Amino acid sequence: MALTAVQKIWHCFRGPKLYRQLRNNEGQPKIYQANFIEATGDRFISVIRFCMSFTYWTSPFVLGVLYRRGYFSTEGLVSIGKFMFSIGVIYTVAYITRGVGRYNNADYITFLSILTATQRSLTQQNKRMLARYDFEFWAWPVDWYMGENGEVKKIHQQIPRSKQVEYSLTNLPLKILSYAAVHTFGRRMLYPGATALINSLVGPVLSQNRASLIEEKNGQRAKLLAADGNEIDTMFVDRRHTGNQNGKTLIVCCEGNAGFYEIGCTVTPLEGGYSVLGWNHPGFSGSTGIPMPSQEQNAVDAVMQYAINRLGFTPDNIAVFAWSIGGYTASWVAMNYPDLKYIVVDATFDDVVPLAQARMPEYFENFVEFTVRSYLDLNIAAQLIRYSGPILLIRRTRDEMITTKSDPTGVKLYSNRGNYLLIKLLQFRYPHIVDDSTLALLADWLARLKPQQEDLWQTHEVDEEECLVKIRSYIQTESDTFPCHIGEDYSEEDKKKMVLYLASRYMIDFDSTHCNPLPASLFKKPWSLESEDQPKFL
Repeated sequence: MALTAVQKIWHCFRGPKLYRQLRNNEGQPKIYQANFIEATGDRFISVIRFCMSFTYWTSPFVLGVLYRRGYFSTEGLVSIGKFMFSIGVIYTVAYITRGVGRYNNADYITFLSILTATQRSLTQQNKRMLARYDFEFWAWPVDWYMGENGEVKKIHQQIPRSKQVEYSLTNLPLKILSYAAVHTFGRRMLYPGATALINSLVGPVLSQNRASLIEEKNGQRAKLLAADGNEIDTMFVDRRHTGNQNGKTLIVCCEGNAGFYEIGCTVTPLEGGYSVLGWNHPGFSGSTGIPMPSQEQNAVDAVMQYAINRLGFTPDNIAVFAWSIGGYTASWVAMNYPDLKYIVVDATFDDVVPLAQARMPEYFENFVEFTVRSYLDLNIAAQLIRYSGPILLIRRTRDEMITTKSDPTGVKLYSNRGNYLLIKLLQFRYPHIVDDSTLALLADWLARLKPQQEDLWQTHEVDEEECLVKIRSYIQTESDTFPCHIGEDYSEEDKKKMVLYLASRYMIDFDSTHCNPLPASLFKKPWSLESEDQPKFL
């Protein structure tokens, strides 16, 4: 049904921003060109929205400045009211101007008719036509929602909360301060990708790379509705029918705190020929919500259910790849989906508290710990150890983001929090190997680069075949579950050999800083006892 002129004007005011028309069988790709009227109105709207977001982010400091300058008096409040009224008038005029400009743009009217038809009737034909356009994702119809297939919601595993953060009258003032800190600048410092500034800066790049995924790799963009009502922006690249064996495995990618599936870690498994499902954190690009732990969990749970129930992958053919803070959602998935094929975590830490404390003045340490444990408790190690499948940790030897010590010569490798993730994992899985007699040696190993690690390897005369045979023999005769109690009757020297062997199997080094893309050659299935090709350290 055709739109009337009044309906067109109304939809032009309320419609989404259009970025481009994607390449299809009927023509070449075309970036949407807004006319002068629309572009001017949109520029004013963008600036006002950014300023409002930035003011909210810095509100504790802004309120302090206003108070010192006397704006909390009657006259000051009147001045603030007049200023806000002026901003409202400017915003309204810009809003109307943008709508008028769109109404006079034939390309936007064509897009608007397709969008309206799809919203009225979500047929496959309409969805295919709409998928030819890239526009603000809030207007995209929901493709899949939690519970669509009638599955029963599972009871998720969760890490118990620390007693330190339980509510009481004695810590109520601290609770109020920590809540204010988290919901103004705190979570934005932890997840800068959810800020208006980052989204504005990278928006054009995201649009261009998103178009490349769709046009060149046949990517399928979809909107998922999570259990908490957040809309999650996803991109799926299907490689199952390419003849490449890797394509039968789906890699679910969990991005960093300023990463997006358009420009993030999805590039690594794509280069390796895998099927890939990328998604954006709540508050990132097209996803709604804010990246708080509960919303992060709901988002990645929706992604996993979508992969299983709509895309048709079984958990034993799904692997998870995480970069940096993405290790939190990846480890949560591993904890709650024990049948996963494997998990690979790159440049990931064990716990966010030490990293947060290292970047704040020392006298704020207790407040930082209380705040993080209360609202942003990203304890990756505690979740990861609950997964018993194959795990590979990738440590970046010049990582400047997840290390806590540095000097003019560079970062200190021993302070890389990936080391602590490995130690906690091995301590849980092999408690009689990684104990007081071997911890110092393991720490020494982790403080070294590979050439220096080789010295330790040779000093302790580690025999890889012998270590592998011992582990396999124990599993065949005793148990294949974790914790594994191998080593109860070992000598101290045998334990040292085994701890070096296990460390070399669970972690590999990448000579890089934090943000460089991981080469596809380093993305591999983790070591396991069943692997036919056992990696050699020397």
